[in-house]
Amino acid sequence: MTSSVEVLSYDTEDQESEHMQDNYISEEMVQKTVAFHGHMCPGLAIGIRAAAVALRDIGPHAHDEEVVAVVETDMCGVDAIQSLTGCTFGKGNLIHLDYGKNAFTFYRRSDGKGIRLVTRPDAFGEPDPEWEALRERLGDEGLTPEERERFWKLHAARSQQILDIPLDELFELQEPQRDLPHRARVMDSVTCEVCSEQVMETRTRRFEGKTLCIPCFNQVEQR
Repeated sequence: MTSSVEVLSYDTEDQESEHMQDNYISEEMVQKTVAFHGHMCPGLAIGIRAAAVALRDIGPHAHDEEVVAVVETDMCGVDAIQSLTGCTFGKGNLIHLDYGKNAFTFYRRSDGKGIRLVTRPDAFGEPDPEWEALRERLGDEGLTPEERERFWKLHAARSQQILDIPLDELFELQEPQRDLPHRARVMDSVTCEVCSEQVMETRTRRFEGKTLCIPCFNQVEQR
């Protein structure tokens, strides 16, 4: 990656980072993304940074299917990609591959250009031991109010660290591993012959001469 794009930072005190240098993602856009997701966290910060690369190298916010995103994870950062790039499940220009990787591919339909971003495993350095210990106990209702407040302060600091890392240190930029996906198609619906619910024709199964939805097929197949 030959250049670095820095996003406007976000922290709990709304202070500007010394690295705030570009216009691809504004502070207002970051805060709208936080509101959409529900909180700031390291995963969301990764998605914000990935979206910054997409806006820089692929194109502006997609109002239709001008930009396509293929995400290899279902982590928090996907919410940032939806909010900032306009690639959404509903429009059919956000495709999820359940690989469990922090990897994001963006395409531009007008000329087929694509880039794949892979989060570098050594980008963040060693995690704060105190933050890790508190995170492990967070779901056990074992944190005192003071510990919970401390956790969220450390969590915000971790998120801010990701927002401040130069992009060429955060991501490895690669060629896409797959061709540009086809445009989303509106498919006909048919009626499942077991539950009588409408189901997309391409998501049906045939069993003993009947057309079934996937849940009904799974039930009869296991009998």
